[in-house]
Amino acid sequence: MLYQTHVRVHLNNIRSNIENIRKAIGPERKILIAVKADGYGHGAVEVSKMAEKIGVDWLGVATVPEAIELRLAGVNLPILKFSPCFPEEMTEAVNHRLAIAVCETNNVLLLNEAARSCNRVTEVHLKIETGMGRIGVPIDQAKELAGRIIKDCPFLRLTGAMTHLPVSDEASKTFTQRQIDRFKKAVKEIEQTHGFKFELVHCANSGGILGHPESWLDMVRPGIMLYGYYPSDETPQTIVLAPGLSFKTRVSFIKKVSAGCSIGYGRTWVAPEDSYIATFPAGYADGFNRLFSNSGRVLINGVSYPVVGRVCMDQSMCNLGSNTDVKVGDEVVLIGWSGNQNISAYEWAEKLGTITYEVTCQISKRVRRFYDDY
Repeated sequence: MLYQTHVRVHLNNIRSNIENIRKAIGPERKILIAVKADGYGHGAVEVSKMAEKIGVDWLGVATVPEAIELRLAGVNLPILKFSPCFPEEMTEAVNHRLAIAVCETNNVLLLNEAARSCNRVTEVHLKIETGMGRIGVPIDQAKELAGRIIKDCPFLRLTGAMTHLPVSDEASKTFTQRQIDRFKKAVKEIEQTHGFKFELVHCANSGGILGHPESWLDMVRPGIMLYGYYPSDETPQTIVLAPGLSFKTRVSFIKKVSAGCSIGYGRTWVAPEDSYIATFPAGYADGFNRLFSNSGRVLINGVSYPVVGRVCMDQSMCNLGSNTDVKVGDEVVLIGWSGNQNISAYEWAEKLGTITYEVTCQISKRVRRFYDDY
């Protein structure tokens, strides 16, 4: 290993999470797993290959290059791009067999022409706005847009209808239930008006899967729960999940400093007593956040040690105390277990004032991922 800071991806846990979702929703529904943002930092290619082998039905991405990476890696599952394509993205999206979310007439017509030029019929899913406020055809225009696709776009095949649930992870169910009801009503009106049947109607994200069984419909779209985390502390933990990664490095240097010695940029920490300080090669360029300066902690040999001084770009320091048996080369756990001690992505998220999604996504590309068997 040429760089000691690394992530261990627990594909066995991710597989177990998928299987637990399958048991909960039943075999009659399909599963689309979100592998955007490099699989939330876990590695989209390896996660997708595993998913294909165990019978996952669909993959979901945010960008055309994310989908192309999967196709070049030999992944053949259907891939849905969650948002519309810009015109310059359309040809590649069509040629790499993406299904594409659509929600606006001009964009639909351009996509039809791109598909025509490629001589390839392209699958589209109608994104309907029900309360997310991000993208989607307004609900009172959905029927008209569906009609344009069905009647005027011979190179597009309308197979799906979708919406997104922004507060499905909250304790109150009122807004989400209203969304689901409006969405189902819109879908029914489209089907009745055009004598047409959607193959896939879907809206359940992780919060929907865990707390709103009425949102499951034809397909569910697990995101963060796939990787082992509940979307919020208000979400019912109705499905058992296991974390998808550990983040580790090793001690690179140990020194003894005298009381009054300062550590790191800005001299923000001063030793209150004679102490041993360990340096480890992980910093904010790796995803070990600078906000952990003088406030984070790491685990070495089953013991928790506080981060001291400012987290640097490539290195950080921790205080081993006045006596230590820690040695250069010992494993340093940033996220994960060491002995009976654990640092979770939940802990990071709480300390950083963010969410677990951001924690795992911000572990940088230079940190190599290693994959457990599954």
